[in-house]
Amino acid sequence: QVQLVESGGGLVQAGDSLRLSCEASGDTMSRYAMGWFRQAHGKAREFVAAIDWNGDKTYYADPVKGRFTISRDNAKNTMYLQMNNLKPEDTAEYSCAADLKSYIIFDFWGQGTQVTVSS
Repeated sequence: QVQLVESGGGLVQAGDSLRLSCEASGDTMSRYAMGWFRQAHGKAREFVAAIDWNGDKTYYADPVKGRFTISRDNAKNTMYLQMNNLKPEDTAEYSCAADLKSYIIFDFWGQGTQVTVSS
């Protein structure tokens, strides 16, 4: 069973960039499709981006298209989320997720890392 740990969150200003990392352990990450989700205070968790097992296919929520890039390095058992041109509405706790069978429904989740964007 895979364990996921996120890192890279922080407090930035609008227009800045951040790169989040999600390190997998306990299993080979290449067996899993991966995704990023976020949850703002008082709101439901929402999908951000997903990537298939080899990194050949990526998917993005409309609010982040053109600003965020999801990628993975299976040799390092690590997935990334490059976030550019951050906006205050991107403020949320970001969690990574993994699943053996799909990049739509995820069974394994990390604890999350907080991203705060000030205006």
